[in-house]
Amino acid sequence: MSKKLSIGGQAVIEGIMIRSPKYNVVAVRKGKKIITKKEKIKQRKGKFYKLPIARGFYNLIDMLVLGMKTLMWSADQQLEKDEKISKKEMIFSFIFAIVVGLGLFLVLPYIVTNFIGFYEETKPLLFNLIDGLFRIGIFLLYIYAISLMKDVRIMFQYHGAEHKAVHCYEHNKKLDIGNIKKYSTLHPRCGTAFIMIVMVVAILTFSIITPTILAIFPQLLSMHAIPRKIILFLIRISLLPLVAGLSYEFLKFGAKYEKNTFMKIFIFPGLLMQKITTKKPNKKQIEVAIIAVKNILQLEKAKIFK
Repeated sequence: MSKKLSIGGQAVIEGIMIRSPKYNVVAVRKGKKIITKKEKIKQRKGKFYKLPIARGFYNLIDMLVLGMKTLMWSADQQLEKDEKISKKEMIFSFIFAIVVGLGLFLVLPYIVTNFIGFYEETKPLLFNLIDGLFRIGIFLLYIYAISLMKDVRIMFQYHGAEHKAVHCYEHNKKLDIGNIKKYSTLHPRCGTAFIMIVMVVAILTFSIITPTILAIFPQLLSMHAIPRKIILFLIRISLLPLVAGLSYEFLKFGAKYEKNTFMKIFIFPGLLMQKITTKKPNKKQIEVAIIAVKNILQLEKAKIFK
């Protein structure tokens, strides 16, 4: 394949998931062996799913679902047969993670910002700036806290191995341990960078939308504060697809022009946060990354799925 594929992935339990445009490969270490799981990705059909912003939102949904499935599969490989995670448990875990995420990173900052005396009805830009800073602060504390856990630290090492292997492929170098070790654990297209972009885009989007909504529906200002706040917050939730779609476009644009000075400044916070979410991998973890990347390249080259 003369043309470079756009590949990326995530760390899972004792392994790595790598996704290409058409395939998905998970490689995990189980004892002394490395086992793999290969899948063909179901493509969304229709021009709508290829439109800017829409493609970003649906790509995010697909990645969340795929990420959860591969994470659960990798966890299963480390368990005995009678300890396997059921489909119901997987669905419950996914819903629980979404609810906790919304509560921790959306509800809590929103309540705290109102509580300390900033109101989006009167000063939307300042309110959303403070709200966004709280959100970023909570997220950073959360990431740092879980990074202290041994199992999470190992996952972060696999995350670093994934980035190094992708860099090696993108720089046309042979996928071996010696070459991969030379590359950085940081990558501009990482999901960690995406999350930081989402937070910045959310500040700008909500700052524009709030005064717009109040201008269209001025009767909201005459409502009691509690129902008004609930309505405005629910509007935020409904705008998450837009925020995700815009953030995806920024991420793709930033990756395309990553050498541009302005884009380097824009993606720098995301790269900085990767210093927490990626760690230097060991030889065995790099071996898993090599298996994952080689398998995805073989599937794409053969254009078949076995």
